[in-house]
Amino acid sequence: MTNSYDQLRSVVESALFDQPRKTEAELRAMIGQLAGIIAPGLDEETLEALAREIEVKQGIKAGLGAVVDAEDFEPWLDDAKPSIDPFYWSRYRKLLLQNGLPKDVVLATDTVTDKILGRLGNPNKHVPWDRRGMVVGHVQSGKTANYTGLICKAADAGYRLIIVIAGIHNNLRNQTQARIDEGFIGRDTAKSQDRKKNGAKHVIGVGHFDPNNTPVSLTNTLRDFNKSTASTNTSEIESYKVPVVLVIKKNHRTLANLLDWLRDNSARGDMEMIDQPMLLIDDEADNASINTKYGKKLVTTINGQIRDLLNMFHRSCYVGYTATPFANIFIDPDQDDEMYSEDLFPRDFIIGLDAPTNYFGAKKIFIDGLPEDGMPTWLRYIEDNQDVLPITHKITHVPEVLPESLLRALQCFLLARTIRNLRGQKASHCSMLVNASRFTAVQSHLRNRLHDALDQILDSIRINGSKGSAALADPEIRALKSVWEEEYSQDEPNWEPIQNMLLDACASARVVEVNSRVNDLDYSASGDNGQTVIAVGGFSLSRGLTLEGLTITWFLRNSMMYDTLLQMGRWFGYRGGYEDLCRIWMPDDAIGWYSYIATAAEELHRELRTMEKAKATPKMFGLAVRSHPASLLVTARNKLGSGKKVTTLVGLSNKFVETSRVSSSEADLKANKELAIRLVNTVSNGAFNEIPASAGFCFTHVPVEIVDQFLAGWRNAEESVTTNPGPIRKYIDSRKLDELKSWDVLITSKSGNTETEESIGLPIKPITRTIAPKDLRKGFIAFGGKRMRIADSSFEKAGLGQGEIALAEEDYLAGFEASDKKPNFPGRIYREKRARPLLIIMLVKLQYPDAEELDLESPEQVSEDSVVAWGMSLPISARPQERVEYIVNTVRYLELFGEEDEDEDLEAELEAS
Repeated sequence: MTNSYDQLRSVVESALFDQPRKTEAELRAMIGQLAGIIAPGLDEETLEALAREIEVKQGIKAGLGAVVDAEDFEPWLDDAKPSIDPFYWSRYRKLLLQNGLPKDVVLATDTVTDKILGRLGNPNKHVPWDRRGMVVGHVQSGKTANYTGLICKAADAGYRLIIVIAGIHNNLRNQTQARIDEGFIGRDTAKSQDRKKNGAKHVIGVGHFDPNNTPVSLTNTLRDFNKSTASTNTSEIESYKVPVVLVIKKNHRTLANLLDWLRDNSARGDMEMIDQPMLLIDDEADNASINTKYGKKLVTTINGQIRDLLNMFHRSCYVGYTATPFANIFIDPDQDDEMYSEDLFPRDFIIGLDAPTNYFGAKKIFIDGLPEDGMPTWLRYIEDNQDVLPITHKITHVPEVLPESLLRALQCFLLARTIRNLRGQKASHCSMLVNASRFTAVQSHLRNRLHDALDQILDSIRINGSKGSAALADPEIRALKSVWEEEYSQDEPNWEPIQNMLLDACASARVVEVNSRVNDLDYSASGDNGQTVIAVGGFSLSRGLTLEGLTITWFLRNSMMYDTLLQMGRWFGYRGGYEDLCRIWMPDDAIGWYSYIATAAEELHRELRTMEKAKATPKMFGLAVRSHPASLLVTARNKLGSGKKVTTLVGLSNKFVETSRVSSSEADLKANKELAIRLVNTVSNGAFNEIPASAGFCFTHVPVEIVDQFLAGWRNAEESVTTNPGPIRKYIDSRKLDELKSWDVLITSKSGNTETEESIGLPIKPITRTIAPKDLRKGFIAFGGKRMRIADSSFEKAGLGQGEIALAEEDYLAGFEASDKKPNFPGRIYREKRARPLLIIMLVKLQYPDAEELDLESPEQVSEDSVVAWGMSLPISARPQERVEYIVNTVRYLELFGEEDEDEDLEAELEAS
């Protein structure tokens, strides 16, 4: 039945590809007609389900991305298109549609890959050239699909040598090779190596549409590049009538072997190979190509080898793909001119990929799905690991039992698998990720404990699952029902069918280990039913590796770094038909950092679109990344070994800064409140115009000197790096005669029936924020919970006229479909309309946790009086390139955030290779 359904869906979607959107009646009539020919056994309910699935996909769209070009860009693709036969791309496009990718997303992929190809060198231009570019996407959003499409188009255009550098781990390289086999080569490269089995071609993927013109692969899904194997295939590629492709690991020994092989061929007189136009795709370009994570000497070696590889060819292109806009490709060099002179810097183009509307990513989970109050939509907290499995532990640690939260995550997973089966997703894979330790030995212990727990649950289901309501006497089944009531009863309100389906859905579930020592993750041998897999691992599960149908995650890591955290987010991706079932367990701190990072990443994608409109260059975008306030943390991370204070330059044009952390010292709190009292008395004495503001009291045209006096007296918490008054005052001082001469000042006050106080000179209803006990132990008060934000986005309306506010909101809504739910308006849209800067003074009433939870080592507590915080909305500057110097104390940084994990998996692979 499933095969008939999939076949019918494929035919319907192909038929709809070049057609105008059909009405509901037209779509159902078409499905009914085709079903009568292809799948007459499908009932009306199944056909209706197919119609609804296609309607959902028709509503999924993908943007066309932003492009930042160098000034010397010369287009060539449009003129060349009449002579290009799109053989490889046509096959791949058919495969994407057959695999269920929405039509609009395929069209967007077609357009974006044309944009990228047109910025590579013209393969038919027989003069030396080299091009360097970067594509910035989102984690698990389809980067591999994008560069597979680019490979197909490059091959059609005339590129005959294509090299893909696919990450630092064997399992990621193997997975990438399999994707290239399916989408470009059309054969299973591992099986094709076995010539003894009747010469079978082992056709897969695009090969089913047309098996001709099969590219030659010098690597396969079982083996990385090998000089002797490649040399035996040289005779096959001398004519270069078909493309040659290699998928290699980012490993200094592999790269050395490839370079030696190319030099050997060149020395033997085979200059034809070196004369070919070469495309090099660097997947996860921020990882080990340039950054410092794995040791400066080794990284410098890899970086040099990639540059040597490019320089060996007369005509070469480098395209780095990354999902982390803070990639150290922009950050590492100490000077801006060093950044631009780096050979791998994308000096020719940078392209930002827009994620499709159905992308389940950081913004949806950690911004939209993280309310100010109440339970997050998908996130759950790990608070019970310390005694069983501390975040920081030794290689000899043995977890004897599972934390209760991990057991609950396992129960959730079995329920989610069952509900997915009830929804008709029995043929789809369903996975759970457990990423809790960098040590393979500890991962093995966890795998064993999870295996024991799974066996115990499955035994109960086998024995008692069919006993109806009597089954609830079994504690395991009763626990499953309890989890269902709390997590899924809103979406799936009937327990009985879930209990009846449990055994059929979960009996084949298995726990596998994925690391450098063992990799039991294999989705290929599935039959008619999808696999049900609980994968336990570390770094191998943290970069690039895709877990099919990932539904539940238990994530216990302590890295605070942008690229590492985002890449560890294997749960990002596409969750059609089961997004509501997904759950992610992680520590409270990690949730806060993800929220902060997601916001920063969104800002940089937005910056890319802004720079496209302004016709900026890649160098300008590189400087924008380096000057973003978040670069403070990246800079500190790169310089941790120095054990000293380091500096970085930050731009404040069109930025919002706020004291999400303030000192908890009684003396500092008192001094800051007295400072606020003086400011309030000054601006409210009648000398300045007060205008209506929904968020409190707003005074306009306040001289910059009054704002500067407030900043000069502010006692800043060292942990609130971006609100250090020194750099901000320097920024303001350089603009005090023009752009920042006159200010608006907002003294916030809540609406509603809450009690007012006049502790700073005006009748104010303070905003309330809960504080965390662990932060008090560190000597500061952290506002904003998971978001690390204190100011409401609506505060930035203050000082604007109603017409300006309406225009800002109208412009923002223009990017949404009429049927979309009305979004919350971000503060930046008002900031972009500002003529005057805005200082926001906030009086905050602290909400304390329970006394026993507080558990402070010292009996001294923070005063229960309200405390003062501030924020600042700085308008777009006419001189955005001018930046100010911030200093980061790396010793203090280590105290706050800890050292980053070392990659035990990588160390093992380096030793093995």
